[in-house]
Amino acid sequence: MDFLRTRNYSKKNQYLISVLLVVLTAVLCFFLVGFIGYRAVALILLLVVSLNAILFDIFPVMLSALLSALIWNFFFIPPIFTLHISTAEDGLMFLMYFAIASINAVLTYKIREVERKERDEEEKVKAIKLYNTLLNSLSHELRTPISTIIGAIDTIKDNQTKLSDSNRYELYSEIEIAGLRLNRQVENLLSMSRLEAGFIQPKKDWCDLNELVFTVIKDNKEAATYHKIEFMPNEKLPLFKLDRGLVAQILHNLIHNAIQHTPRNSTIRIDLEYKEAHCIIHISDNGKGFPENEMDFVFDKFYRLHNTAAGGTGLGLSIVKGFTESMNGNVILENLPEGGAKFTIEIPCVISQNTDIDNE
Repeated sequence: MDFLRTRNYSKKNQYLISVLLVVLTAVLCFFLVGFIGYRAVALILLLVVSLNAILFDIFPVMLSALLSALIWNFFFIPPIFTLHISTAEDGLMFLMYFAIASINAVLTYKIREVERKERDEEEKVKAIKLYNTLLNSLSHELRTPISTIIGAIDTIKDNQTKLSDSNRYELYSEIEIAGLRLNRQVENLLSMSRLEAGFIQPKKDWCDLNELVFTVIKDNKEAATYHKIEFMPNEKLPLFKLDRGLVAQILHNLIHNAIQHTPRNSTIRIDLEYKEAHCIIHISDNGKGFPENEMDFVFDKFYRLHNTAAGGTGLGLSIVKGFTESMNGNVILENLPEGGAKFTIEIPCVISQNTDIDNE
């Protein structure tokens, strides 16, 4: 990263700042020259030229190198206030100073350019890899439900008089499930785009978390046909002031992740609690859990566990982490001793009983 992004400054500002740095340093050294000596001033000015080389383009740096040499000659090399150099030693030092300052400026600038090109190449490779990963994921995740919808519609159109009501209902159900799958993937992509752009701004309002969990479970009823979702509402739970939409998306993705990565007939359990102005959500399952060597990577974008069935874009858990952190919360993943995995979401929020809301 360019230090302070100063190379994005206009040429005029680069020239101005580089000259000011040299002049201000020279003024400071002028009052200290009696203590440090004029030869030490040369080293300090060389340091400033090096700093300019890190910050700015080549021409402002070369100007600062030339200016620093002239200033050192005029104000510090005896006799001062002239460009005359009285001794051969000082003359040689002046020439060496100018040569070293110029070479230092050019070399430092070249090194920075090489580093920038290498960094750009690395970023390009990462971008291509990310792009390919996204395409590979979407090619399956979007094509499959689209093919299901098209196939079901073609069957209905071509066999309008031959289909029984039960067959027609089954095809409609397939279209609905595929549509929900498409909608989920599009929502995940949009959510990731919002996270990448930094557009997530939680909109807090009072929320009944028990009711929200029931709503999310209902929305995932079709997807959880072969799984059991257990939830016992916590009647002692107060209301929480948080972003209902973000929490719902977190719950959706965690439940869907559990459904996708646990065997049929597995149980997914949701528990709610609170303490010290924190809303706490536990989502656990009795599946196989996560490989210990992969637990540090499961929240990375597009990461999918090795040796798992194809499917999923690898965005769900990264969105869970991003949305949780956007509310200043924390997500913890652990494997359970008896088998399975457990996600714990802790979100700091205002907690209130129903009687307190009237004052809002």
